[in-house]
Amino acid sequence: MFRRAFWFSAGAAAGVWATTKVNRKLRSLAPDSLAVRAADQAVAAGHRLKDFALDVRAGMAQREIELNDALGLTAPADPGAAGQAEERRGIAGRAPHRPALGATHPYDRNEDH
Repeated sequence: MFRRAFWFSAGAAAGVWATTKVNRKLRSLAPDSLAVRAADQAVAAGHRLKDFALDVRAGMAQREIELNDALGLTAPADPGAAGQAEERRGIAGRAPHRPALGATHPYDRNEDH
């Protein structure tokens, strides 16, 4: 008698557990649940992409500073010193290059022209 009661209750518990497991899986595969999961993953991918872009931008700025230092393109703190250095190199009398009127800069991203 006890053996039958034990196996009956073990079978009932296994049935409840299996039913619960199947119902959870069906709910997780429902279209609205899949849409929510896909949206969450898209948002997470967007955050990862934004973090990557910020890291790239910071690396570009750091590398630009390094290149400017290596090439001696850093601006001196004293504006008078810059003029004296240009005079010594013989470039103080030159006018800065300016494009003709109506000409666009080669790096202009304006797509309307």
